[in-house]
Amino acid sequence: MITRKSKREIEKMQAAGDLLVKCHKEIAKMIKPGITTMEIDSFVEKYLAEHGATPEQKGFSGYPYAICASVNDEICHGFPREEKLQDGDIVTIDMVVNLNGGLADSAWTYPVGNIDEKAKKLLEVSKISLDKGIEQCQPGSRIGDIGHAIQTYAEGEGFSVVRDFTGHGIGPTIHEDPHIPHFGLPNKGARLKEGMVITIEPMINEGTWQSKMDSNNWTARTVDQGRSAQYEHTVVITKDGPLLTTDQDK
Repeated sequence: MITRKSKREIEKMQAAGDLLVKCHKEIAKMIKPGITTMEIDSFVEKYLAEHGATPEQKGFSGYPYAICASVNDEICHGFPREEKLQDGDIVTIDMVVNLNGGLADSAWTYPVGNIDEKAKKLLEVSKISLDKGIEQCQPGSRIGDIGHAIQTYAEGEGFSVVRDFTGHGIGPTIHEDPHIPHFGLPNKGARLKEGMVITIEPMINEGTWQSKMDSNNWTARTVDQGRSAQYEHTVVITKDGPLLTTDQDK
């Protein structure tokens, strides 16, 4: 069932989003060659606790960590680990913050040290793909409009859009209806209505869009070892257009 949030619920989700943004900005300062994603996970757990919040995905369906940390060809749900990040890597940090029952979900792909030109292009296209999808978040638009805008742009730039994982409604739990594919046809799917809160989180690959699953049954990676990038915002549908609870540019 697709739910619409009250003003009070949205205010709580905005507070969670504000905290998530602050946490991501601290993570951005930490990303450099030699750091481990396990160190970032420990930082996030401590940071959220100090601010009265919890990492919502820890324990969700048995997931064991405060963050997902996906490196290079890992598409999503990468486990934090003790391997040091290397110069030239890219790493996506994805997390869900619960602050007093309000949820916010955001992923960001970070360059580690000096990355090559194709990686820079991948990150740029992935970020613009997210923006293209957000532009469609108007009352009366359809879910297919979001995916079509993303797919048309990303494929036009020579990249592919992952199809096995989608955005979703959020609140009161992590994954609510509706599913938000990042590909598809315009004028298809459910209509967006004021008060809906969704995530848009395109995963964009260098090569083919197909994925395979690691033995941990969580981590998805590209089948051709091409790199993958992802940016994600939590978006409220309002009569005045999309409101980003996880906007880093406010």
